[in-house]
Amino acid sequence: MSADRSTLPLSHPAKLVGTWFGVGLAPKAAGTFGSIAALPFAYVIQVYAGNIALFAASIAVFFIGWYANHVYLRYTDVLDPREMVIDEVAGQWLILAFLYPTFISYMAGLALFRFFDIVKPWPISVADRKIHGGFGVMFDDMLAAVYPLLIAFVVLGCARVLGHPLDTHLLAAHYVF
Repeated sequence: MSADRSTLPLSHPAKLVGTWFGVGLAPKAAGTFGSIAALPFAYVIQVYAGNIALFAASIAVFFIGWYANHVYLRYTDVLDPREMVIDEVAGQWLILAFLYPTFISYMAGLALFRFFDIVKPWPISVADRKIHGGFGVMFDDMLAAVYPLLIAFVVLGCARVLGHPLDTHLLAAHYVF
């Protein structure tokens, strides 16, 4: 059975963008592949235009994904189609917008985002169950990106209060925002 359950052809703009140009059609771990496929684009945006541009791109992709999912959901009976991975792209870019564009920070951002997106602790789990439609598909992934950021801010804040020389260069938001 194909991972894609809709009748829309891949050439349809909602499906093309929503599957992140076909990446979401991977037979397994579509969300992880979507997050990984978001990394090179994030890097280019971040290096050439900066963290604020990547943050803005994340918000723009959120709204584009909201519309793409809204259209796509008309053609399927699934509440959150696994092949639609534009939500992973928006969430992945959101967390990366607060990090420096380094291999280590990108891998940490990827691992933490995927962890919270898969585990779905409260309130992500509530949003996932209660908020439906194109907005709901996108929203829980944006929440999943907020958790690692909160953890990073708390850890860095505690380190500062305790006078620990924790390297703040992983969290670009310390300097950018």
